[in-house]
Amino acid sequence: MIITRTPFRITLGGGGTDLPSYYTQYGGFVFSAAINKYMFINLNRPVVDDLVRVKYTKSETVKHRDDLQHEIAKGALRMLGIERAIEIISSADIPDGTGLGSSSCYAVGLLNAIHALKRDYISLPELAEEACYLEIELLKKPIGKQDQYIATFGGLTAFEIAKDGRVTVIRADVSSSVLDDLKRNLLIFYTGVSRQSMDILSEQNKGAQTNKKTVLESLHYIKESGYRIKELIESGNLTDFGLMMDKHWEYKKKMSSKISNPEFDRIYEVAKECGVLGGKITGAGGGGFFLFYIEKGHERLRTAMHMMGLREMRFNFEFEGSKVLVNLMNSEDEGQSRYVWTPSRLERMAVIHAV
Repeated sequence: MIITRTPFRITLGGGGTDLPSYYTQYGGFVFSAAINKYMFINLNRPVVDDLVRVKYTKSETVKHRDDLQHEIAKGALRMLGIERAIEIISSADIPDGTGLGSSSCYAVGLLNAIHALKRDYISLPELAEEACYLEIELLKKPIGKQDQYIATFGGLTAFEIAKDGRVTVIRADVSSSVLDDLKRNLLIFYTGVSRQSMDILSEQNKGAQTNKKTVLESLHYIKESGYRIKELIESGNLTDFGLMMDKHWEYKKKMSSKISNPEFDRIYEVAKECGVLGGKITGAGGGGFFLFYIEKGHERLRTAMHMMGLREMRFNFEFEGSKVLVNLMNSEDEGQSRYVWTPSRLERMAVIHAV
């Protein structure tokens, strides 16, 4: 048995500029923070048969991996040459469709577990890029590279994405006292609405590809504000960071009509009346969690959000990234004859550069 733990994330700045439709033209920059809410992947080999079992919100039992309905599980097994005789069980602190990067957490955690099963060492940049290849290239999801990288690296981390897709990983230099203030003043509330982000991201992709003015202007601002937000947090100027979040939210809403709605606008208005300096809906928008920055009036905000039907999620920052928690596979379980290693996998992926 192998168990991996992979953290969810919140985006602090630059979200959306990690999509290929944007960074291939202008380069991207995203500043993210991993949090102590996790995706757990339990990987095991069946003893009595060669079936493939995948358990998530559904339960699948098939004879061959290509018969699976779970796209990420099927794609990961195909990438790493496993056809049968495997059991995958996933559980998470947060449901999918909430804007905190659940699908990429699953991809990173599963790939990490399979590599551990095969006794195959893989570096963090390789793991992140494999997950990107799986989701973006193989499965053709209209998503970016942020989620796979922050799930892999953890921490408060920036990702600069070149036009050719190379990613430079930059750890933010934030003092312990600033981290404490940031954690105390960032409050997250679940809207009760889960959604699939593909429609919103597809609309954003189309806008960037066709050079739609409002989309590009918003993404240009969001990218530049990402650099500025990183500087503000590193310098401890959290008040200006909160104010920038407010402006960021206004630009973000321009990228798609589905990002907000009258109910969410009212929630944001009430939050500002309680003392919130800035905030946004996490991820692509349309549901999931509201992230607010507030320096005074925390309890007033909590009460107001509770009255509006929102549930607070307490959190802390997570600095380890995806890791193997349990590895009980012994030498007799290596089973090299049952798995086909594909050494050409790196040749299919983008060039990686990380610092």
